[in-house]
Amino acid sequence: MTAARRRGRARRRARRRALRVAAITAAVTVVASGLLAVLALVTAPAPEGYCLDEPQTYPAFGVQGWRGEQLENAAVIVRAGRDLGFARDGQILAVMAAMGESSLRNIDYGDWETSRVSNPDGSRTTSIGLFQQQEWWGSSAERMDPATAATMFFRRLQRVPDWQSLEPSHAINRVQINADREHYARFADDAAAVVDALSGSCSGG
Repeated sequence: MTAARRRGRARRRARRRALRVAAITAAVTVVASGLLAVLALVTAPAPEGYCLDEPQTYPAFGVQGWRGEQLENAAVIVRAGRDLGFARDGQILAVMAAMGESSLRNIDYGDWETSRVSNPDGSRTTSIGLFQQQEWWGSSAERMDPATAATMFFRRLQRVPDWQSLEPSHAINRVQINADREHYARFADDAAAVVDALSGSCSGG
């Protein structure tokens, strides 16, 4: 066999291998695209939102990264606000507060345990729960109960003069009395998305 024929056969084999690789790549691309399309359908947020009282319908992928117990705690906050007559704006403020204080987790520790933060008078802080409320807010049981803690937050918000006219983070600061009144501002968009997501209609009505 001449060198020219050997080179020709080698080129044909290389072309066949390239075609096989191309075919496999195309097939993988098609399958991956299909899976991504299905995933997008499964995980796309429900445009009408989710029923507040049906946590089993909450999206496993979350809302703006908030998921599971965080959404369930947000639902408790929204419900407490509704029960007290607070509209969307007040509900958003309360969810913002809990995001900024505990990342929407009902934790039984606070700044003292994590950072040894003390009160202005030098005493240790006693913050616990969704809103990181100190002992003058109520008993440990009350502060660790999400519904009660949220209700206490809303009742204090009601006592802030013209809270609706304040910057949301500033209004929260008037309730929480933390050092940085801008602390909660970064959670505004997420809180609005969560409140809106939890405002869907329920199957019973």
